[in-house]
Amino acid sequence: MAYQSGQKTIFITGGASGLGREVGRYFAGRGWFIGIADINEAGMAETAAMIPEGQSSIHKLDVTNRANWKSAVAEFSNVTGGNMHVLFNNAGIGEGGPIEEMTDEDIDLMIAINFTGCISGTRACFEILKNTPDSCVLYTASAAGIYGVADLSVYSATKFAVRGLAESHDLEFRKYGIKSRSLMPGFIDTNIISDVVEGTNQSGKERLEESGVLVSPVSIIGPAAWDAVHQDKVHTPVNKMAKQLAFAARWMPGRLRKQQVELGDLGNILSPTEQPDKN
Repeated sequence: MAYQSGQKTIFITGGASGLGREVGRYFAGRGWFIGIADINEAGMAETAAMIPEGQSSIHKLDVTNRANWKSAVAEFSNVTGGNMHVLFNNAGIGEGGPIEEMTDEDIDLMIAINFTGCISGTRACFEILKNTPDSCVLYTASAAGIYGVADLSVYSATKFAVRGLAESHDLEFRKYGIKSRSLMPGFIDTNIISDVVEGTNQSGKERLEESGVLVSPVSIIGPAAWDAVHQDKVHTPVNKMAKQLAFAARWMPGRLRKQQVELGDLGNILSPTEQPDKN
């Protein structure tokens, strides 16, 4: 089976693992054609193997490279007859630590992937989205984009910025029939928190759960993405943690700040590997 005329389509960055892979699997299960985009070719092949044969295409993509974006989108357009119902602007990396200890290279790379990469993606896909009825840009923001997190300041700032993109573009793109949405997950059980934390014998997930932080299964993200694309609200907090943060940031910011101080350093829990991310 190959792409069928009239079939819904989604182009997923960071599709080689984590949230991108799970959203691809979920949408494929509902009959959608999946464009899997990533720098990790082996991971993309693994994702494609989880999707019915002929129901996906693979596109090597470095989201920091604008020319690479143009070629990947052109490839996808050729496969789907010029249709892209959803751009899932999802690729991201997470790395923490006190800002004074971070390297310039780490900071620049996180901004380039998490924020500038999203801008480049939306710009590269704008025409195909405009020409596809009822299309949507779906951004992966984060619970860390609801309230700033100590020792995750750069990561958190990129996710605040992505949240701003979603809000701005929801207004800006209405005249073209393009929706703009964001997912704001708390901690999700992907390999970005599976590595052993330096100086301990525990994984990031174990450290989080020991601190009383909820870590949700990755299976939660597929239905959340589906709802975000098909509902009217701009932001979708994904798990209980994110929903509590959103409520507290609005109504009890002082208490939330105190809780964040008591929770302490989360910055050394994130793995620096490229993922569709902690979020």
